[in-house]
Amino acid sequence: MATWIMFIVMFGLMFLGVPIAVSLFIALFVLIGLNPVTTATFIAQSLYSGPANFTMLALPFFMVAGAIMETGGLSKRLVNAANSMVGQITGSLGMVTILACMFFGAVSGSAPATVAAIGTIMIPMMVRDGYNKYYATGLTCVAGGLGVIVPPSYPMVLYGVTCNVSIGDLFIAGIGPALVVGGILMVLNYFYCKKRGLKGRNKFSVKNLIKNFWDAKVALVMPVIILGGIYGGVFTATEAAVVAAVYGIIVGVFVYKELTFIKLWGIFRDNCVFIAGTMFIMAPAKVTGSIFAYLGITESISNFIFSISTNRYVVLTIIFVILFIVGMFVQTTPAIVILAPTLLSVVQQVGIEPLHFGLIMVLGLAIAFVTPPVAMNLFVGSSMTGISIDKITKSAIPSIIGLIVAFFIVAFIPEISTFIVGH
Repeated sequence: MATWIMFIVMFGLMFLGVPIAVSLFIALFVLIGLNPVTTATFIAQSLYSGPANFTMLALPFFMVAGAIMETGGLSKRLVNAANSMVGQITGSLGMVTILACMFFGAVSGSAPATVAAIGTIMIPMMVRDGYNKYYATGLTCVAGGLGVIVPPSYPMVLYGVTCNVSIGDLFIAGIGPALVVGGILMVLNYFYCKKRGLKGRNKFSVKNLIKNFWDAKVALVMPVIILGGIYGGVFTATEAAVVAAVYGIIVGVFVYKELTFIKLWGIFRDNCVFIAGTMFIMAPAKVTGSIFAYLGITESISNFIFSISTNRYVVLTIIFVILFIVGMFVQTTPAIVILAPTLLSVVQQVGIEPLHFGLIMVLGLAIAFVTPPVAMNLFVGSSMTGISIDKITKSAIPSIIGLIVAFFIVAFIPEISTFIVGH
């Protein structure tokens, strides 16, 4: 009974708009007031020990690095590089948008940041070229989800810390799923544009391709340094995050010369708020996960799923439904910290490796960035264009279906995630 009351209090407060961290805090103390399964002292200690993890330092540094690269003149160079690859094929600007999101995701690790950086440039370009403004915005919002699928990715860092999985392996394994998602979105964009006769205006030129890639070379080499350094054993994921931040400052100040001290101060100031909010959610979420395990909630969920089926494909489908529904109402950070250990214990019983499940979970929650009501990418797209979220969502439905198809392809074919790292 106490557990049910805790859930009612938790979700009731979230529904009323109370911040997630505060809702978790209150629910925890309601639980121990009704059923003293632990002490307030243990909760207080866990609130500190959860976020106080050396690997967790990678999270704020990757966030700062992404913001630095976004402000330091990176976006337009990556768009130019992507544009030079496409030429006059059908749906070229839509494909440029998807490619640019993949490029930018490789240095930002954030889906909303990718939408903001690429959307500011590409949405007006697509509209001028004859694209429907609702479709252009919807495509950018969905493609922006590549920001957390293409490594480095802050949800991968969260999952790695929470489930004790190598963050370096997660980054490398994310390459395959990112290519699957990008490929499916490009195919859907091709058929949309073919039906409407939308073709590119710029002819493909090897000279132009080399020129634009050379101009963007400093930005494009950043993910190579990060992934190569981690996988080559040169530095840890946390050290790689620091390297990325310092590299971004050097590039923005001395190479592109678009990053000033005032802009850098603004980046630190704005990210302090976001990072503090993330850590504030992490603290009670870790405690909640531990108490769930102690109360046997993890085992109850496992028994419930296996009472339906023990077939791995059915189990993965149930997992998708859970992630889809949770992602509609809960932000990515608490969803990973609370659900990942529980769901991982379930899928391991049907032979799914922790590394593979990490990519499944990240991809499942990437869909949540474009599924209302909690859909950060849609909010960013709406704020940029003034288009209502319901109209963006309606236009983005085919692309969202593409994300769902990509989820099942990645989930059912583990080699897509694991073949590079050899697991």
